[in-house]
Amino acid sequence: MTFSPLFWPIHLKSKTIYILDETQLPYRVSYIKVKDYQGACKAIKEMKTRAVGQVLLVFYTFLLVLEQNRKSKSLDKILQRVAKAINASRPTLPFKVLTDMVLGWQVQGAPLEKCILGFLEKLKNYRIAQAQEAASLVKNGDVILTHCNISGLMPLIGQFCREQKKDISFYVTETRPYLQGARLSSWELNQQNFSVTIITDNMVAQVMSEGKIDKVIVGADNLAQNGDIANKIGTYQIAILAQHFKVPFYVLCPPRSNAKSGSEIKIEIRPEKELLNFQGRCIAPKGVKAYYPAFDVTPKELITGHIHLGRE
Repeated sequence: MTFSPLFWPIHLKSKTIYILDETQLPYRVSYIKVKDYQGACKAIKEMKTRAVGQVLLVFYTFLLVLEQNRKSKSLDKILQRVAKAINASRPTLPFKVLTDMVLGWQVQGAPLEKCILGFLEKLKNYRIAQAQEAASLVKNGDVILTHCNISGLMPLIGQFCREQKKDISFYVTETRPYLQGARLSSWELNQQNFSVTIITDNMVAQVMSEGKIDKVIVGADNLAQNGDIANKIGTYQIAILAQHFKVPFYVLCPPRSNAKSGSEIKIEIRPEKELLNFQGRCIAPKGVKAYYPAFDVTPKELITGHIHLGRE
């Protein structure tokens, strides 16, 4: 298998974290160098990396801090400070589940570096298995619609389909306002020579009414205990349309968060300038306001199937 750079976009070398700058794709592949946890949190807030990249960055940040403070007598307090900063970086993503895992290993006296590296290896294998499971649901000739970007999983699903002699193609929403679909998903699928068609977010109903979509596969940033999911804004309306047009709607899920249902997931409201400006240029009249909830919640009733990360 050939992995997209988005599949594992974070690397740690010596005392520097290298973060694939997703805001620069597809124009150029470049990495941001981070040397402390404050820089890692800044990269998360600015969406330099996202989805699984942010999850990986949490663990690599702890590895970096551990490397920098091996002889410190205050390591417990330092780790708690790092966890607090990470948890506050983006409210919708359940970072506390991840940071509590790391702090728990430390309290138990487990070898922290070994535990983190072992978890990351499991995560990589779970993601590959997740792509395999998704590919098993796809039929020869299927056209798959995806929204936003699932960090390298969509081209991996496509490769597994190819191994199974299934010829598939993709429709990708632009995913406004950051254009993760147009910039990231279409780029990584095109790199693997899959047929990709980009549509704007508001074309989904028309495209489905024309019978062009066989399945919808999206990711999720938060999976509640009851099966509701939070994903990039626009996912909810696609799920409603999929049900209306009887198109199966599948979700590649992270582990369940502590939220009992979608109503308990706090939705991140991004700065309004991200809607009012594009590539440094104002695209709206002066004085106009904007409202940008970065995620929406799709209730479990609209989901055909959850494709879980690891065993449920």
